[in-house]
Amino acid sequence: MMAAKTPVRQLAMVLSLAACSSHTAQAQQLDILPRACESSLALSAAPEYLRAKAGIYVLSAEGYEQVRPSANNFTCIVNRDDPRVLKPTCFDAEGAATIIPKILVVGKRLLAGEAADAINSKLKLEFADGTFISPRRPGIAYMLSRYNRPVNPQTGQLGFFPPHVMFYAPNLTNDDIGHDMKHHNPARPLPMIAYGGPQGYMIMIADDGTLRQRSDLDASCPNWIFGE
Repeated sequence: MMAAKTPVRQLAMVLSLAACSSHTAQAQQLDILPRACESSLALSAAPEYLRAKAGIYVLSAEGYEQVRPSANNFTCIVNRDDPRVLKPTCFDAEGAATIIPKILVVGKRLLAGEAADAINSKLKLEFADGTFISPRRPGIAYMLSRYNRPVNPQTGQLGFFPPHVMFYAPNLTNDDIGHDMKHHNPARPLPMIAYGGPQGYMIMIADDGTLRQRSDLDASCPNWIFGE
């Protein structure tokens, strides 16, 4: 059993996530997880009552593959927008239609050895020419997993980020919603904007303090996923 992050360390990661719109990294090999492990990790993003019928994508050496179609309009995937990260996310139908296509392409490019900063430069052009688009209506993406590990852009270090939900908020900023991250209180979190841009989100922390434990994920998952 592993303890959850302290409020102070959570705040540092929240501040960093809210401030960043992209990661930069040099070309680096992606870790390909056992399929059962990646499936359980993807599903850990969703509320338990949605998992049984949610669609699942997993990453293979050839790219993301859909191993189960959605039967409830939710689709779960371990998003990798940087070769170092694992971001289990479960999207509603709108996110599956508009955001997952970008995730699939980014995964393919990372597997090909492209650096994350070069990929992000391409994405800006592809949003401009309509290859990728913003969500067309309000919607939700669940990130309730306790194994969400983004890179802190200020330190370059990996760290667990607390469970949260995300609402599509294209091109919205923290200034737009009157949120000042200097006054963020992890004990009483308010909505904030993360990854500002055409596929930005308003996020709300939803952490009940439950500890991480190995039974959360499939037994095939390697030790490093648990922070060991």
